[in-house]
Amino acid sequence: MKISRKTINIILLVAIACAVILRIINLSSREFWYDEVLSLLLSTGQKARYQTPQDVPVTLANYTRLLSLPVENSFSDVLVTFEKFLKGLMAEPHPFLFFLEQHFWLRLWGNSQASVRSITVLFSLASLGCAYGLGRKLLGFQGGLLFAALLGLNPYYLFHSLNVRMYGSLVFWVLLSSWSLLELISLNTSEINQSNSKLSKLFWTILLIFSAASGFMTFYYFAVFFLVFAALVLYLDRRRWWQYALYLMSSIIITIPWLWWGTRQQLRNADLGRFSNKGGFLTAIVRHLQEFFDVLGIHLLVGDWSSILPNFIITIVGFLFFIGLIYCSWSLYKNEQIKLLNIALLLGLFPLFLMLIVDIITGKFTLAFGFGRSVIFVLPGCLLFLVIWIEKAGIKFKNFAIISILLLYLGINIADFSLRSRQMFHQVADIINQQPNTPTLIIMNSQAWGHVLRLAYYLPTSSPISLLAQKSNNLPSILDQNLSKNSEQYQRILWLDSQRPVWGKPSTEKQKEEVKTVLDNSYNLQSSQRLVGTWELDNFDLNVYEKKG
Repeated sequence: MKISRKTINIILLVAIACAVILRIINLSSREFWYDEVLSLLLSTGQKARYQTPQDVPVTLANYTRLLSLPVENSFSDVLVTFEKFLKGLMAEPHPFLFFLEQHFWLRLWGNSQASVRSITVLFSLASLGCAYGLGRKLLGFQGGLLFAALLGLNPYYLFHSLNVRMYGSLVFWVLLSSWSLLELISLNTSEINQSNSKLSKLFWTILLIFSAASGFMTFYYFAVFFLVFAALVLYLDRRRWWQYALYLMSSIIITIPWLWWGTRQQLRNADLGRFSNKGGFLTAIVRHLQEFFDVLGIHLLVGDWSSILPNFIITIVGFLFFIGLIYCSWSLYKNEQIKLLNIALLLGLFPLFLMLIVDIITGKFTLAFGFGRSVIFVLPGCLLFLVIWIEKAGIKFKNFAIISILLLYLGINIADFSLRSRQMFHQVADIINQQPNTPTLIIMNSQAWGHVLRLAYYLPTSSPISLLAQKSNNLPSILDQNLSKNSEQYQRILWLDSQRPVWGKPSTEKQKEEVKTVLDNSYNLQSSQRLVGTWELDNFDLNVYEKKG
């Protein structure tokens, strides 16, 4: 049965609508994950007030207050908060723009899950608009719709669209700057002398300068795209290369104040050795190739499922995609779509190869860090590659391919958001709320800010809750010391044993027995359960104890 072009366009519009709906209904469906709560802390300007838990219990509400803007009674208080906000970024490896956006968003809408995530969702929706514009520029109306639909339903981008980090907005700046440059090149090389061309050129020039500067101030690796843009200019409009060079230099000049003040201090605090190579040459090359394939597999299909899938499966998926992209290249070349092929390669695989070469030369492994999020800027180009192949390679099963990819993406997303729960700390809160006025001590074998602050965010502030967080090897003895002094102070103890404490090692069976022995002296075990999220950082064993007698 042949499907008409109009029907396909309707299907694509429905797919885009589904992408929008998935973002809206899932604003609060998952708890903040580890790095999201740090973004919130940084955005409030109160990071300097955060202190790692010590060897005595601390009132949990003291941490909760750090996750909202401080009380400000005057404009000078606002300025003080803003100064602390900027200073709090100095130990971060990322520029200021994303956190600045979040800071002002907090002032408008507060720190609820939906409010904090909504600005990232808005950026992702704007990205769909840019994808449509870029796709239509290169491929026409249906190509624009297909590009927007694939980006909107792509499992990896959907996850980052609901993630309080800079990666969702980074994709927006990549798309907007790429679209602006291609529009500008088109205007400069057009043989038709339009009366409004000067105004259009000014518009796209300003947009290019602004979006390129914003991309760089959102994520430092965006610098790779300056090389991508240079390659595009040399390929498409070499005669005017100096004009585009001036535009891109202008975008860098805009960022100089931060580069001079902020970036210098960030470099002093940077842990540049964390990605270093610790194996032999052959081992390193194999790992570099594996990371290259992993990025393709995660970006184009696996998405957030990469947190639980075995690595070899992700690598195989990525390898198959790489073979598929080679085939797509050959098909486009055979159908004489050389220009579109080269544009897709320059926006997608070229920056990925550049990052791979940098990793090989420096002996580091950054490509697949954080499940590939450090190179998320290659995702739009890779998806554009698929769209160009579908639209221009002359394949007989074009409509079938479109519907199949959309259904595959939609199925992966529905399964992710319906089958994988991330409500670990809500479960702890439910236990607290059963007896909200009972003095409670939470003991945890992790001092990591991500665990501590997530507890502080989700547990009720009205309940009398204290926290004793220590590394696994110190927890039994320090717990014993505190209970021997104040055993009557706590009527209930919640023991959270993290499977991945981040800043220390997981508890051994011996250490668990030592904690249990200390608790059994004065408390009875009431219940035990496993808290499971979407990856290891979310997994805890929870034991609830109540005071004897």
